Amino acid sequence: MQHRFLALLAMLMISLVSLASQPQGRKHHDGFNPKRFQAELEQFITTNACLTPREAAKFFPVYRQMGKKMRMIFDEMRRFRHVNPNDNEACAEAIRRKDELDIQLKQLQQEYHSRFMTILPPNKVFSVIKAEERFHRQAFRSEEHTSELQSLRHLVCRHLLEKK
Repeated sequence: MQHRFLALLAMLMISLVSLASQPQGRKHHDGFNPKRFQAELEQFITTNACLTPREAAKFFPVYRQMGKKMRMIFDEMRRFRHVNPNDNEACAEAIRRKDELDIQLKQLQQEYHSRFMTILPPNKVFSVIKAEERFHRQAFRSEEHTSELQSLRHLVCRHLLEKK
């Protein structure tokens, strides 16, 4: 009985080492690539919103312009992560500023959605918005899933389940 337990433990350790040394099959180890992400997003939107090449050529420069302005607002929002939670005045100011930035973000989206409707019919603009949301949800889930799979505990559990 003790020999079986030791053999199982040794096998588990060997399997763990081999699993940990194998590449994960995803390009996650390369880090985040913004250009690749943008290209995948645009391809996803083009396909899901059924944009023609001509529509895509007119639409995406304006879409990228909106994205650049939105990132500037998000960058400012990120600065509030470092507010001291024990400083009530700083917290109050951070809340006020974040609310202002949220409103700016919504106004920016409204402005660009109107511009989009001068380039594409409203039903395609609506499809673009839905496709963008779907893409970000899937990207977030995929990242969450990849991180989960790369933890040592999950590697062991996955390996043991695959053996059954």
